[in-house]
Amino acid sequence: MKTTKLIIGIVSLVLTVVVLFQSCAATVGEALEADGSSGGAAGVFVAIMMLIAGIVLLAARQSRGGSIFAFILYLLAGITGLAAHGNYTDLLIWGGLCLLFALLILMDVLTGKKRAAAAQDKTEQLPH
Repeated sequence: MKTTKLIIGIVSLVLTVVVLFQSCAATVGEALEADGSSGGAAGVFVAIMMLIAGIVLLAARQSRGGSIFAFILYLLAGITGLAAHGNYTDLLIWGGLCLLFALLILMDVLTGKKRAAAAQDKTEQLPH
């Protein structure tokens, strides 16, 4: 699953630029409409959380703690994106993608624990 973490981290870094650009455009649109919506600001928070989680995944691919931290950030970004989208409906897509990333990382954390236990059992069974 190290490859999965690498791919998710790189995709997050690339999509951060897209989400930030769209969030800035949404903020300008909200200011021009003067409707009081805050979807653009929520998009900036989602982008920042995606950026931090992507960097952590790239830097700590072999660390279980790094994976848990990235899972929490993606989960928060997904919830923020889905809950505070306002007029910025693309934020629903980015929030859903963050939740998908969180699910993949959670699967890695849970299966990684089983793989570590199986590897330890194999080393204990080897004759010395």
